[in-house]
Amino acid sequence: MDDKTAFEVEAALIDAYPGLTNIVGGAGSNDYGAMHAQEIVSRYSAEPASFDHVRALLISVNRSATEASSLYEATRYAWKLNKSKAEQAGVVLATRQGEIVGAFVPRRWLEATAENFPGRDPVPGRFGFEGEEAPDDIKKLYVRKRVPDEYRKPGAANPIKYTW
Repeated sequence: MDDKTAFEVEAALIDAYPGLTNIVGGAGSNDYGAMHAQEIVSRYSAEPASFDHVRALLISVNRSATEASSLYEATRYAWKLNKSKAEQAGVVLATRQGEIVGAFVPRRWLEATAENFPGRDPVPGRFGFEGEEAPDDIKKLYVRKRVPDEYRKPGAANPIKYTW
């Protein structure tokens, strides 16, 4: 089989066997994966989000959302990103399989250390943010909308996307 097919098969097998300890979910796993029928309808019927008036940082929380105590906790911690670029974001949007599922306003970005994030394991070279859930007017603009295709490159494994 060709590389594209092999990567899709790998991602499907990883999704099919929960509990595997792969470091990454496989190529394209941010866009595919096991879904309930309602999730499929929601994903494919959602209108695309527009980022014309804000710099949004998109973070795919597909795997971490199931392990964290809340969507905020899954979204805010231990990402490999450009800190100075992340500090330009007006909103951080949590995405799951191409759909925006949460919106947060970051106050400050910090190194992923135990001192900055008590109770969390340090992750050298990564960052997290302190912030809060976005106001309702911001959430209405983004939550339950689809990530536009231009930010969803087939086979892209990086969970971080900048809209500017």
